[in-house]
Amino acid sequence: MIDTHTHLYMPEFSLEGQTPDSLEGQRMAVDRAIAAGVTRMIFPGVDRSSVEPMLMLASFYSANVAVALGLHPTEVKEDWKQELDYILSLIPQTSNCVAIGEAGIDLYWDKQYEKEQIEAFDTQVAAAVAAGLPLIIHCRDGLDQTLEVLQSYPYAKAVFHSFGGSVADVERIRRCGDYFFGINGIVTFKNSNLRSVLPEIGITRILTETDSPYLSPAPLRGQRNESARIPYILNTIAQALGMDAAEAENIISLNSEKLFGF
Repeated sequence: MIDTHTHLYMPEFSLEGQTPDSLEGQRMAVDRAIAAGVTRMIFPGVDRSSVEPMLMLASFYSANVAVALGLHPTEVKEDWKQELDYILSLIPQTSNCVAIGEAGIDLYWDKQYEKEQIEAFDTQVAAAVAAGLPLIIHCRDGLDQTLEVLQSYPYAKAVFHSFGGSVADVERIRRCGDYFFGINGIVTFKNSNLRSVLPEIGITRILTETDSPYLSPAPLRGQRNESARIPYILNTIAQALGMDAAEAENIISLNSEKLFGF
């Protein structure tokens, strides 16, 4: 099983009293995921401050963990160019970097930096195409702006992370490009319509993710999430598509390998 989007390096996983460089609690979370059968994980970047702990934790698990480098849209402020220049400069020297992200548009919390978010996203899409890397796209209340940017890059490869949209949204995205869709704990929520959207997406364009420490799947909703919970998500996807879980897992793993080059 593969978790294509997990932030296990974040301080939410720290143990009380652990030293900053030990990452003891974070390493325990990775170990639990591996024990649960999650053999591959991708750590996406958020901002400049997230880079060091992310790369450090990944270095302990070279056979299991890859990373993405990018600037999250909610972290885009006046100094976004300097922040992003630094982050993108690390790509040539980061051998386990398999994508750029997470990058995109998020207008849910604040629209103050909408223009800057669009510019930062455009810069990251261009960088991904130039580097031959896929994008991990964060899109929340910003699908119009996201697709407008992507239309200028017909050869961009990408996954729409944490997808929770409608059939109409899938159709709009498909008209723009042949992208993948990251499905996480949202698919298990009782009030989610995502299960009915999965047939429109199709198993060959689905990736599994947790977005840990957020969006823990049912029946563990409300708890700190972690990658070891991928089986809850995989089983729900398989049930919604009327498939055997092992068959769904095999196809989704191939999807991940196709996009990220594992």
